Amino acid sequence: MVVPASEASRPPEERSESASRRAVRAGRSETEWTRALGAVDRAARGGDNLVPPVIAAVEAHATLGEIADTLRTVFGEHRDSSNA
Repeated sequence: MVVPASEASRPPEERSESASRRAVRAGRSETEWTRALGAVDRAARGGDNLVPPVIAAVEAHATLGEIADTLRTVFGEHRDSSNA
C-alpha cells in the first residue's frame, strides 16, 4: 500500500501547486462548476463538439483532472490491445 507523502515532505513546487489547487476550488462557484462539468458530460454523450463545454468548464475553474474524469465516465479508458 502506498502511503501519501505528508505535506511537509513534498518538494516546495508540489506544495505550491497543491495550495493553489485548493485555493481555486475554494474560490469557485459550485453551481457554475457543476453546470459546466454537466455540459461536458452531455456533449460527450451526445457526440457534440467538446471544445465549447471544455472551455466553459475551465472558465468555471474545473481542473484538468475533473474534466478528464468526466470524459472518462463517458468514454472509459483506452486499453492497448496490441499487447494483449
